[in-house]
Amino acid sequence: MKTSILIMAAALLISLNFCGQEVKDLPSGVKTAFTQKFPNATGVKWGKENAKEWEAEFKMAGKDYSANFDNAGAWMETEYKISANEIPDAVKSAIAKEFAGYKTDESEVSETAKGKVYEFAFSKGEVKMEAAFDLNGKLISKETLKEENEKPEK
Repeated sequence: MKTSILIMAAALLISLNFCGQEVKDLPSGVKTAFTQKFPNATGVKWGKENAKEWEAEFKMAGKDYSANFDNAGAWMETEYKISANEIPDAVKSAIAKEFAGYKTDESEVSETAKGKVYEFAFSKGEVKMEAAFDLNGKLISKETLKEENEKPEK
């Protein structure tokens, strides 16, 4: 029992140490760019997405957001979840046609320099799909997932 507690305590300390290193290494240009783009953000938590990209998770206007910046501070993408009543009618119509009989598991907006898209995760029994639509309901991408939590097949 004491061994289990010691192992859990050590794991917690190690994980806190790794989190602290990521925030400490945050380039000042990334932090400045984030603050300028999202001045009303609260509860900001930073993480390293990959060697060239930082991700901030935060709250704004009561919603959970994530935003990605490159190492130089250039904004790349912002994502946030939306409810069914926030989906434009044209997108709802396209979903009804393209994914009849599917359950919507997740709905979110993804914004990049190229514009805004609506991204969804759908399921029907064992079949899992992901799709993206533009503001007018045009299907941009559609992918079948091999298994839950796996990368989409292309």
